[in-house]
Formats: sequence, C-alpha cells, structure tokens
Amino acid sequence: MIQGIGASSGVAIGKAFVLPSWEWDVPDRRMESMDLTKEFERLNEGIRTSKSEIEMIKNEIREMVGTEESNIFDAHLAILEDPVFMSEIQGIIERQYKAAEVAVKEAIDHFVTMFDLLDDEYMKERALDIKDVGNRLLKHLLGTPDITLPADTQPYILVAKELSPSQLVHLNPSNVLGMVTMTGGKTSHSAIMARALGIPLISGLDNKLEIPVQTGDMLIIDGDSGELSQNPDVEMIERYGIILKQQTKRKEQLQLLASEEGRTLDGVKIRLAGNISSLKDFDAALKHGAEGAGLFRTEFLYMHRSSLPDEEEQYEAYRQVAEKASGHPVVIRTLDIGGDKELEYLPLSEEDNPFLGYRAIRISLDRTDLFRTQLSAILRASAVGNVKLMYPMISSVEELQTANGILREVMRDLDYRGLPYDPDIQVGIMIEVPAAAAIADLLAEEADFFSIGTNDLVQYVLAVDRMNEQIAHLYTPYHPAVLRMIRSTVEAANAAHIPVSVCGEMAGDERAVPLWLHLGIRDLSMSPQSLLRVKHRILNTESTGAAIIGEQCYRLRTSQEVEAYLEQASVQVTSNTPTIQKCI
Repeated sequence: MIQGIGASSGVAIGKAFVLPSWEWDVPDRRMESMDLTKEFERLNEGIRTSKSEIEMIKNEIREMVGTEESNIFDAHLAILEDPVFMSEIQGIIERQYKAAEVAVKEAIDHFVTMFDLLDDEYMKERALDIKDVGNRLLKHLLGTPDITLPADTQPYILVAKELSPSQLVHLNPSNVLGMVTMTGGKTSHSAIMARALGIPLISGLDNKLEIPVQTGDMLIIDGDSGELSQNPDVEMIERYGIILKQQTKRKEQLQLLASEEGRTLDGVKIRLAGNISSLKDFDAALKHGAEGAGLFRTEFLYMHRSSLPDEEEQYEAYRQVAEKASGHPVVIRTLDIGGDKELEYLPLSEEDNPFLGYRAIRISLDRTDLFRTQLSAILRASAVGNVKLMYPMISSVEELQTANGILREVMRDLDYRGLPYDPDIQVGIMIEVPAAAAIADLLAEEADFFSIGTNDLVQYVLAVDRMNEQIAHLYTPYHPAVLRMIRSTVEAANAAHIPVSVCGEMAGDERAVPLWLHLGIRDLSMSPQSLLRVKHRILNTESTGAAIIGEQCYRLRTSQEVEAYLEQASVQVTSNTPTIQKCI
C-alpha cells in the first residue's frame, strides 16, 4: 500500500482513468504595434467569456452540492479581476508585442512558479487557482475544446496530478468511483468538492509512486487512511470488496432512518432541521428527514442575477417552502450579504476587512428600502405556514430594537394593504459575534429565540478567517473559548425562557451530540448531508451518560483534548451499535 493523504472518506475499487494535464503549448507569437488594439480586444473578450462560464459553473455546483462549495468559484472570478495578475498580462502584450495567449501563458508560469517556491500549502493552492483560471482563459483564446472524460457507461477512479474545481464540475458523480491526486491535501478545493459530492479522495502522492498509474490500472483507494493499492492481488480486492459493501449498506441503512424521530435511547427528543438556500435544497433536506428549515439563507435569492428580487418573487419563494414544511418551523434569515457574498448590481465600497465591515443587518438598517421589501414578503409567507423571522449579525440591543421598529412599520403597511400575516410571528437573532454572546442576557429580553451560528462565531472568537487555508488549522469549533461562549449564550436564553438552537457545521458534527445534551439544546439545523449521521448518533445515545461526557468537555484545556475525548466517545457508540437497524 502507498501512503497518501486521506482527503475525502470512503473506499473505492476500480480501473484508473488518468486525466491529461489541462495545459497547452503556446508558440511565442509576436504582434505588430498596429495590432495591439486587436489583441487587447481578444483578451477582454476571453475574460468576459471566462467570467460567464465560471458563473455558469458556479450555479451548476450550487444546484449539485450546495452554496458553500460553489463559493470556491468566487476566488476564480476575483483572479480575473485582480489588478496585479491582469496588469502582468497587459504589460507583456504592450511592452513585448506578444499575442494575448502568449502573455496569459507567461503570466501563469510567472505566478505559479513564484507561489510554488514558497513552502506554504495555502499559496500552492492559490497557484492552482491561477493555473485553473489562466488555462480557462487560454482555452477561449486558442479555441481549444475541453478534455473528454470516459463515457458514462464506464465507472472509473479518476487520477490526475492535480484537480481544479473547473475540472470537477464536468464529472458525473454517480460514475466516478473515487479520485487520486498527486498534489493537494485535506483543505484543497478538490477535497472540499469531493467531500460535498461524497467521492473518496486520496491526495499528496507526488514522488511516492514507484510506477506511474496508467489508464486501465486496477486501484483500491481508502479515503479514510489515505492508502492506495496499485494493481492489487485478488485477496486484497476481496478484502476491500467486503469493506465497500459494508460502506454501501451503511448508506442504505442510514436512509432508513429518515422517517424516524431524533430521540435518544431514553426518549429525549432533538429536532433536526435543514439549512437551505432554495426549494431544491429543502427537498433534499426533507428526503433526509429534516423537520423544517432551521436556517433559510435568503441572500441566494438575490445572487446570480442582474437586479433585486421584488416582493412578489420573494413571497413566492418563502411561501413554497413554508407550505412544503407542513407545519414544521421555517426560520427565514434576512439578507446576509457582504463579507464573502457580493451582489454585482448592488456595489459595495471596497473595504480592508469586509468581514468586519458593511454587511448583513448593517446593510439592512442602512438600506431600509431593501429591508422593508424583504420583511413584507416574509410576513406574508407567515400567513401560510409556521414561519419565524431571524436577523443576522446582531451585535447590540440598539440594532435589534431598530430592526423590530421597522418590522412593526411594515406590519402596519400590510394592514393598510389588507394583506394577511401572522401578527405573533416569532422574531429571533443569530448569535454569531462575540458582542452578542457577551450581552446575550440583554438581547434575550428583546428576542423570541436565539440561533447560534457556529461558523461565524468560531471565526470571530478566534480571529481566524475560516476561508483562509493558510490558517485552517487554527479554526476549531472545540476551542474552550468557543464552548464557553456557547454555554453562556444558552444560560442567558434559559434564564429568559426563550428557545435556543444551533446551526452551522458544528451542529452537523455527530461528535458534538453530548455537548448539546449537556447544555439542554434540543434544536439543531445543518446541511442535508449531515442529517442522517447526526440522527443515527442521537438514536444510539443515552442522554444522561452523554450529558456527563458533554460536561467533562468544559474541564478540558485544549481543543485537541476536547476533540479526542468526543472522538473516543463517538467510537464507543459506534462499536456498541453493530447495525443501524437496531435503532429503528
């Protein structure tokens, strides 16, 4: 077995297809000075076409696996607008009279070489992004067709030196058994995409293969251990075949839990809801047993379009989800743009640190015209379903009071227009910045419920940009500071007798179930892909013992100790549950 990096879990057995490098030979073609204008026109047209293609790919990925993964392509769009990268290309054309494709190739080589020389995985990933975007631009300048993948009738394990998000988008996930790359690791874009698609992936095999993999070679890959077997013997194929069957059976068994309530062995109910961005997302969540939507990210109604959605369009989107929820709660979060989410038709001024800047509720309270339109649509949807309203990024009592004041004005306007709504609609807030957690007792006097947004809370508490792979190792939800913030928020909610839920990646981590049982949290909202795993853990957990485990976590001093302790507890639950059928 050859040891690599397990970047996406699961076992795959099959024949290899080696993906050719997405690179082209570009002859050194020079231009006459009179032709420079034409070359700049070709370059600009190539950029426009590339942007359009990337936007299309981003939408396809969002529909396929979700919004977080599709945001990878924002980095690609940013490269095409990056003044340093583009001025390098333009300078080569203007000063050296070189054709546009030659200038693009030289600029790619320059930046990739510069980043590859750095002993930094984050910068190496940025080099791959530049190569990906540059090669897309080259493709359009040269008129070169995309690389053809094997026919859909031939399942395969994809092998490549590196895999870009642009290459992954053309894959048929049901036909790709697994993936192997020579470069990359657990935080690479290809790893993020592979995990979202549920495809096993091994990375980091560069210089570890004595014999290069050839198309047609039989491979076994283990995305958990990171091990690769090249042309294995019959005994090994049979052994891993058994593991693969167990893996497939587990997925089928988990799906059987979709209709079950999330109750512990001793009867404690935990409601599991879905984080959604659209009706299609909600369908996926319901398929996995979601009891409503704990977080409806409305900003995606505003994205990938040329103008703002009006009240009627928003109302229809909210109404459809509310009706499909069949009485289960649907928590609709108001517009949360800024930071890593931008709207082309609503330009925001450039900021040194947009995550700490003009975003979320701050925009809504400034652009009250947008806010009122959205509030009207949400309120109208509350007349047809169990709709709750939630404000993002609240950091002060004043913000919450101001937002609620505008809400009351919108209610009066709906009364005047004769449109129905729920006058007793519950209005809550996201607890996602340290300021909100610190004054949770004060905010609880003004809010009907809390929802702890762990993704941003971890980011702000630890001062770690969660999208920055260079410091990804510092981003940990199990840091004692984060756990204490969560506990103090729950205590404030309990004292005010208002409910509190958790959404974000931490809610979807089955290891965290003892923490929620200890804190008394009974509502979790997560991505549809996490629902059944978390439900399985709940169904196999005794609440009293789990609460003791959760309490012990608060006595540990480091995030590593907490994770190891919860991991050990999770393994014990798994080992004590031979088959999932025992739960149903």
